[in-house]
Amino acid sequence: MAFARNVDFVGYDDLAGHSGFKLAMQEVNGRFYLYVAALWEPGLSIVDVTEPHHPRYVRWLDGPAGTWTLQVQVADGRMIMNMEPIPPGWGSPSPDFEEGISVWDVNDPEDPRLLGKWSSGATGTHRNYYAGGQYVHVATTLPGYAGHLYAVVDISDPAVPKLVGRWWWPGQATEQGEQYSAAEAAKITSGRPAAGMHTPSIALHGGPYIDGDRAYCAWMRAGFVLLDVSVPTEPQLISALPAYPPLGSSIAVHTAVPLPDRKLVVINSEALNERCQEPVNFAGIVDVSNESDPVLVSLFPTPTPPEGYGARSFCSKGGRFGPHNQHQPQHQDCLQPIGDYIYLTYFNAGLQIFDISDPYTPRIAGYYIPDDPTSRRGPLPTDLVTQSEDVLVDRRGFAYISDKNAGVTILRFRPDR
Repeated sequence: MAFARNVDFVGYDDLAGHSGFKLAMQEVNGRFYLYVAALWEPGLSIVDVTEPHHPRYVRWLDGPAGTWTLQVQVADGRMIMNMEPIPPGWGSPSPDFEEGISVWDVNDPEDPRLLGKWSSGATGTHRNYYAGGQYVHVATTLPGYAGHLYAVVDISDPAVPKLVGRWWWPGQATEQGEQYSAAEAAKITSGRPAAGMHTPSIALHGGPYIDGDRAYCAWMRAGFVLLDVSVPTEPQLISALPAYPPLGSSIAVHTAVPLPDRKLVVINSEALNERCQEPVNFAGIVDVSNESDPVLVSLFPTPTPPEGYGARSFCSKGGRFGPHNQHQPQHQDCLQPIGDYIYLTYFNAGLQIFDISDPYTPRIAGYYIPDDPTSRRGPLPTDLVTQSEDVLVDRRGFAYISDKNAGVTILRFRPDR
């Protein structure tokens, strides 16, 4: 039985048996299309959600063999998919894979057309940002660097994308002779690091969120990083705010989403080790009114099981428990702007919605904890429990959540104030 507070179930699409992971959306001629990147196999699903109570599965689009294409962005009639090798334990690894990004024409929302590809020359990109226009802002590997860094790819000619700018955390440029300090090197190996990480713990993880001439970056155990990208070819560091130690998994800062009108940034870690076997994960609010001195001003309350739930704690339930993805509108008219509510997936605690009208005292305003899946679409988690992965909210107020071992659930939040 699903458990909910102030959130109504609206609909569900099984994605024809494919898994659900990252979500993107576009509105074309009054119709809403959801693009759902898969986790356990290369490719994505397209779903028409114009009628949220009755979603229509449109089609499956294959990705390159042996390649993770689990991140997707859609804007301006174009779709950007990441490409990177599938790590062991996460699908079907292969010595043959593609890496970088692929650029698609989705002006026909049901029939994407490949326009071009960009190769990093290394192991590709993970989470990226595209809000339309000339530039894709990527978390990419590059030859000579340890882990993912920030880069700008010009797709004005989508058939021949070009790398035009980059910024990295000092120590990542290994072929230039850079080394981490002893304290920073310890961040990679200390604090119960997650096994099988596809990148070191000092690297850009969450897609850099661009607002104006600023890039809000989640640099894992290096922390929240704010960059000046007024000249995209020459990004410049403004400031950084570490969270680990003591907070956060190996991905101690996973996402950083700005609320520029309020001079705030909502950051969160990503829970990695099952049953909470890592430093405490968190979500919180950073005050950037003084950009050179960002300050963590509050932490979100930790969700607890509702009365009658079948586990005494989410840590004991199995699987991962903790924050993962926030709703990110990314300047898209089809998506709901962020106001006083933060939608955040919490793995086995489902979708949690936080009221940040008072940024110093965030509170839980609603939640939806789905039923556990009854069959597997992939090998994780160890215990077959719900693992809500991503969330997207359209301009009509419908929220979409994905799961490792299920399709997409459609919800509607009804605030009690």
